[in-house]
Amino acid sequence: MIRTRRSRTVAAAAVVLISLAAAGCSKNATGSSGSDSASPGAAPVALAGSVTFNQTNLAKLDAALKSALAGKDLSKVDIAMVVNVAADYWKAGQVGFLKGCSDLGISKSKCTYFAPPNGKLTEQNSELETLRSQGVTGYSISAIDPTSAAGTIHTDVQKGIGVLAIDSPLPGTDAASLYLGTPNYTAGFQAGTAMKQVLGGKGKVAILVGSLTASNATQRIAGFEAALKGTKITVAQKVNDNLQASTATSDAETILANNPDVTGLYGVYSYDGPALAQAVTSAGKTASVHIVSDDSDAQTLKFIKSGVISGTVVQMPYQQGYTGAYILAAEKVLGKSATMALVKPYLEKDGSTLSSGVGLVTKSDLSAYQSLESQLGIG
Repeated sequence: MIRTRRSRTVAAAAVVLISLAAAGCSKNATGSSGSDSASPGAAPVALAGSVTFNQTNLAKLDAALKSALAGKDLSKVDIAMVVNVAADYWKAGQVGFLKGCSDLGISKSKCTYFAPPNGKLTEQNSELETLRSQGVTGYSISAIDPTSAAGTIHTDVQKGIGVLAIDSPLPGTDAASLYLGTPNYTAGFQAGTAMKQVLGGKGKVAILVGSLTASNATQRIAGFEAALKGTKITVAQKVNDNLQASTATSDAETILANNPDVTGLYGVYSYDGPALAQAVTSAGKTASVHIVSDDSDAQTLKFIKSGVISGTVVQMPYQQGYTGAYILAAEKVLGKSATMALVKPYLEKDGSTLSSGVGLVTKSDLSAYQSLESQLGIG
């Protein structure tokens, strides 16, 4: 992996690509942009992408946290980043997390990154037990099942271990007060708007996702469906592939075989885009079935380039790792209240979401997005 530059360089790169603050991303979610409109029955149109992240604000927050930590003893900081599956998407998060630790002067031995090899809840729970036994002071987590994680999180927080929700919020838990990641409803709305455009406002779509219970999934699907209201597009099926790309492909193949009137597929998890693209290609339906996906796995971007995937909604896992490391270190050294006081000015209107941004990559701006990835060291 290529090492990254300092956070101010990251922010500059995002500005070059017309980065917007979180408020700007929220505006996109309302569908207020002229390109979002597509009346029912309208002819399909080519998507115009936009790369919109919250890098400028996050760089300011990172600087504020680092300044507050300057001169403080960080020797007792022992933090971890625990994600929900070993997918290409999370490689950027890993790079960001380790870079954040490095910039803070925290030893790599005290910065643990873990991705469940098979995306299993038992794997994630086992890792949390290991981290606890090793004296972890805080961890960020994309919980596979937020409901089942609530008890563990409560116990950890009561013991003074910091828990930061990333990628997917943790409502109803002791870690509900702060979520670092994409506003998932916004991301889903962006995907729905894209689907509405490529289908010309009419058709039948199927949704494939790795979990029907995780907060990020339910919020994205809600946003997606909201964007389709007022059109002649209906959602035929919602299928859980249980975090397995091979299952997503076989599910899509079955849907296409049994439902010849399905003209759109929405893949919610990072591996779903390539999985659905393979199914559509095998079925010989690349010209008649449109795919909108989430995230920017290498295979997803290849299918964007070839035109098999019309567009993919992208977020910034790098910053979830980088800023996540800063927040976890600050909570241990400065305390949660002092840390939240520094974070508060950068939160969304809901008072708990620290947005890492959201955008849409299409064939037209693929090279610009890949240039940003390269500058971040995650190409």
